[in-house]
Amino acid sequence: MAFKFEQLHVWKLALDMADDVHTLTRNFPKEEIFSLTSQMKRAADSISLNIAEGSTGQSNPEQGRFFGYAQRSAIEVVNCLYLAIRRKYIDQKQFDSFYTALEIVIIKIQALKKAIKSK
Repeated sequence: MAFKFEQLHVWKLALDMADDVHTLTRNFPKEEIFSLTSQMKRAADSISLNIAEGSTGQSNPEQGRFFGYAQRSAIEVVNCLYLAIRRKYIDQKQFDSFYTALEIVIIKIQALKKAIKSK
């Protein structure tokens, strides 16, 4: 593995989340393709993208900013889950599963931010 981010467990979890969101949104109504579907997929993709961008060749404060962006993107996906369940595109079991996975990702990103802050 040539890049630092490839060794981060949270980056791998974020990649899995992006794939899972992509699969989940395939079942959303076609009228949502340019709104909630697109927004949710972009936010999910943004988590791993910001972890990768922030982890390589950046100062600690700059890394922290990118990890913050990743964390905010994860929170955005959580909000999209709320919209999806309210609109009855997903059921409670799907909501709970994604919510729990996102909690883990957010906690791990927060741990990364703390680790670089203490350096």
